[in-house]
Amino acid sequence: MLVACYELGHQPLGVAWPAAVLEARGYRPALLDVSMDPFDSARAAAARVAAIAVPMHTALRIGLGVAERIRKVNPGCHVCFFGLYAGLNAEHLLANGADSIVSGEPEAPLVGLIEALEAGGDWRAVPGVTSPGRRAAPHLARVPLPVPSRGALPPLARYVKLERDGARVVTGYAEASRGCLHLCTHCPIPPVYGGRFFAVPLPVCLADVRQQVAAGARHITFGDPDFLNGPTHAMRVARALHREFPEVTFDFTAKVEHLLRRRALLPELAELGCAFIVSAVESLSDTVLRHLDKGHSRVDVVEALAAAREAGIPLRPTWVAFTPWTTLEDYREMLDFAEAEGLIDHVDPVQWGLRLLVPPGSLLLDSPAMRPYLGELAEAELSYRWTHPEPRMETLHQAVAAAVTRAAERQEDAAVTFATVRDLADAAAGAPRRSALALAGDRRRPPRLTEPWFC
Repeated sequence: MLVACYELGHQPLGVAWPAAVLEARGYRPALLDVSMDPFDSARAAAARVAAIAVPMHTALRIGLGVAERIRKVNPGCHVCFFGLYAGLNAEHLLANGADSIVSGEPEAPLVGLIEALEAGGDWRAVPGVTSPGRRAAPHLARVPLPVPSRGALPPLARYVKLERDGARVVTGYAEASRGCLHLCTHCPIPPVYGGRFFAVPLPVCLADVRQQVAAGARHITFGDPDFLNGPTHAMRVARALHREFPEVTFDFTAKVEHLLRRRALLPELAELGCAFIVSAVESLSDTVLRHLDKGHSRVDVVEALAAAREAGIPLRPTWVAFTPWTTLEDYREMLDFAEAEGLIDHVDPVQWGLRLLVPPGSLLLDSPAMRPYLGELAEAELSYRWTHPEPRMETLHQAVAAAVTRAAERQEDAAVTFATVRDLADAAAGAPRRSALALAGDRRRPPRLTEPWFC
């Protein structure tokens, strides 16, 4: 049984690819997405192996609960965690219900593990498999990838949509590459991939898009950590998509530095159907950006925003709004920048409350800049605690996080939430309350995905 826990509201590629590889070897794995359907006790009771995909922090926390339920109905089941956050949290997972961990490119180790278990062999010796007493390095060998197997998953129409011009469009999810070239210190990818990335063959990527279009998708999110890591490959993918499905739009994620280095490609990407670009701006403070090793500066952010606008592509920045180095002035400047640049509707409001996450294995654990603020590992939270040197920032974070969570639950207008956050920041600084935001009632909002969470 392959279990998906949460993949930003998308139909889970994290289990669709391993399913395809297993099916090619003669297996017929059951697939369960607990973000969409209830836990299936009958399937769990029948499973000899349960592999739980944890590509993100939220999925990991859900996955621990899934493992506990599997153990209750099927104590003899072999429970394996795989995905980006599995290797980072291997010690905790092995102490809390996991028999094995797979990190890096998961398909080959998962097949090896299952075949060894079936044959009664030494599954602990399978390359890429971590078990109690044996820590395996992330499996980073390039392996042939088949077209993902999506038939056993819930229908695509149940997942995240593209919201554009008041309408909601069925949205697919594909990857043109895995891993990332860069070593941003706050990112969970570098500890696993170490600056490497793997291109997904164009025929495989396009075939996956094709099956999702056949299932109703009219927009595709490319979920690569950075679509422009390999710009030649990325452009081949975008051109092939547009050539075969000219009515299908797409979005992707790219670093600020790549948007500047590849800015000549942006007009063509717009013509090919790029609806928006997500970029991990994270901060406008050059101090914070340096500690996160982002590879860009505040000036670069302004330039990248201008380049995207010139090409006619909305840029949707993401933020790590609270870090140990973010001052109250930095935070207020971020809000002022968003307002002055007309970005209020380009930012999902939960972004205003995001706090730096420091999971086990994070590059930040070795950072001298992080050390003065770092606390103990909070096992229940699966991250290290840290304390801001300015108490006002801790208080502000709590207030903003609560406000944006409530707003998301009631689907509040982004501008209303922004005004609330701005008032909280001004109050923390002892500044007078400002007048209401001047926004047109019929303002045209940029395209966005309907799932606002990011970690």
